[in-house]
Amino acid sequence: MRCDRKSVPNPLRLITLAPSVASSLRKLPVTKKTMPKIVVPGDDPVQITGSPHLDRLSEFGEVVIFSDRPETDEEKISRLHDADVLINSRGAVKWPGSVLSQLPRLRFITVCGIGTDPIDLQTAREQGIVVSNIPGKTAPVVAEHALCLMCAAAKRVAFQTAELKEGRWTRKENILLAGKTLGIVGAGPIGSHMAKLGKAIGMHVIAWTFNPTDERAEDLGVPFVELDELLRTSDVVSLHVKLTEESRHMIGKRELALMKSDGLLVNTARGAVVDTDALVESLNSGQLAGAALDVFEAEPLPSDDSLLDCEQLVLTPHAADQTPEGLDLLNEGVVDNVIAFLEGQPRNIVT
Repeated sequence: MRCDRKSVPNPLRLITLAPSVASSLRKLPVTKKTMPKIVVPGDDPVQITGSPHLDRLSEFGEVVIFSDRPETDEEKISRLHDADVLINSRGAVKWPGSVLSQLPRLRFITVCGIGTDPIDLQTAREQGIVVSNIPGKTAPVVAEHALCLMCAAAKRVAFQTAELKEGRWTRKENILLAGKTLGIVGAGPIGSHMAKLGKAIGMHVIAWTFNPTDERAEDLGVPFVELDELLRTSDVVSLHVKLTEESRHMIGKRELALMKSDGLLVNTARGAVVDTDALVESLNSGQLAGAALDVFEAEPLPSDDSLLDCEQLVLTPHAADQTPEGLDLLNEGVVDNVIAFLEGQPRNIVT
């Protein structure tokens, strides 16, 4: 059910829960008065609305989708006050502890992707809320996007396009990637796929991870090195770590200064992994040759953001997995997560 807050004052309705499903629930005992309510509180831009995978939820409970984002914490609480399941289809919609603590009925949250940084996991744990994500399902899709961003930055695509549109025939040297070193920061599913793609175009690949082992290095097919060594020796640094307090601003002024002056930075992880002010300074001073970003500390990116004044920068609007195939994989995964929880066998548990 798709709801527009401005035109439908009360979008909620009940859907009868199949008895065969009700008998299997452990987390949510079902009676005639209590049937699971599954809420998507802000599907903007559209992620799951209209997905055929939603049909699979019809026998499990009521599904309510809001087509606009909640603008305040009060609005979040209003939309979720009687919800059992929250599908957070957009990471820009945040769930701090002050909100989660006012949702006593909520028992399950699934994000529509890998990152769970929009959710206060500590409060969720204290409230007994199970949180799941979708690890690795769209790794090839995101890695391909990262590869394309890297190539676009190396070939000065955004800069040269802008120059031509202004009527200027500006020649600036491109960067040959074959034979150069690609440094992968974060060796999960996306980083692993990015390593394969780098090798495919003739790059030498090295990697860093929070948890290096000989077995992981062998599986990845590339050596693990210390982060400072990776930054000093890589021609391209591609970021693929999840956002935690440990990874927040892990690439700052000191780290950027370690990179080669003709080096490139690619970020398809989370915007806050990079100190934006330090990156802008590095780009504008020529300390760094270019960057390609799909993620930002503030999303949507403000129209007056200082990044937009940088010449050698390629930008996409957090769209790395936004292909028809990627969207379908994510929607399938999030519905699978909900059904698994409602059947008493939660999967992909983060907390």
